[in-house]
Amino acid sequence: MSRLRSTLALAALLVPALLFTCSAPVIAAGERPMTAPQLVSFIRSSIQLHQDDHAVADVVKRIKLTNRLDAKTVEDLQGLGAGPRTVAALKQLVTASASLPEPPPPAPPKPVLVLQPPNPLEQKRVLAEVTQNALAYVESLPNFICTQVTRRHIDPTGTESWRPDGVIQEHLSYVDHHEDYKVSMIDNKPVVGVNHDQLGGNRSSGEFGSMLEDIFEPSSQAHFEWERWATLRGRRMHVFSYRILRPYSKYSIRDDQSGQTIVPGYHGLVYADSETLHVMRITMECDDIPASFPVQSATEVLDYDFANISGEKFLLPLKADLRFRSHTALVWNEIEFHLYRKFSADSAISFGPADDTPAAPIPEDQLQEQPAK
Repeated sequence: MSRLRSTLALAALLVPALLFTCSAPVIAAGERPMTAPQLVSFIRSSIQLHQDDHAVADVVKRIKLTNRLDAKTVEDLQGLGAGPRTVAALKQLVTASASLPEPPPPAPPKPVLVLQPPNPLEQKRVLAEVTQNALAYVESLPNFICTQVTRRHIDPTGTESWRPDGVIQEHLSYVDHHEDYKVSMIDNKPVVGVNHDQLGGNRSSGEFGSMLEDIFEPSSQAHFEWERWATLRGRRMHVFSYRILRPYSKYSIRDDQSGQTIVPGYHGLVYADSETLHVMRITMECDDIPASFPVQSATEVLDYDFANISGEKFLLPLKADLRFRSHTALVWNEIEFHLYRKFSADSAISFGPADDTPAAPIPEDQLQEQPAK
């Protein structure tokens, strides 16, 4: 009885493969037409499923091939584990199909476009122009205001089991290359008279050009290498790696509790738009942090995008992602920038109702790197 059930199950498995039309000769009653590749696929599947050899052989005996099966294919199937009865039935099909045409060749794989890296001279030219744009970036910024939203997360266990640690919304004014913050909401509740430096916890500055300038400033002696192509926000990017050694670093980390400040070296990636050659993303990871310092690792990802201010487009920060690890805990801050607009004396006095409305998070698809296209 068990053998009958196995045979019926195998026959059922064959049904989808047999739903096709062909111009083969008339098939006798009880025979099933099949191409040689379909037969091979069926035998491979039966081997993987450890189907009963006798049952598989019974099915093979009822197959009428529409093209030639060669002895080498049968040997390969035997090597994969086809049973002796199945192999014997396949050899009979080799003889019966000897006068039939060969199976058509498999369809060629779709061509894959491989983007070649720029030659060394082109890499040098691109990096020189990216550097020039980066060093001129701060001077190109207008006076503006915007809304800065910081979503804090903490993990006391150090295992990336994150829990929310508050949302802070601030009015940010950028005037004459100086940032000024005014806290407007904490956990979606309006507040008055709270200073940015009174917030405590992990804080960051430098998103509006200092970090970019420090990487490309000649005195930093950064070492750059072309890394790969990438796609970011639908645009092709040159990705360069860089490294700045501690003696030339200007990046500082201060621990408020202990009062200690260190200036570590760091390394990361720079994503530059292949058309405009403006930096659209910076990643950073600190090196050489002393074992005695409370913060043991620090990373940052800073994304830029174009924003419209008074009808003119400017490249401005989109989001910063900062992560710090102490000896026992993890801290993660997501800092987003919304509602960019031109600064004026009136706008500095009143930001307007929109600035006191909780801002929605930036969609993930705007931040995810995609393979090079």
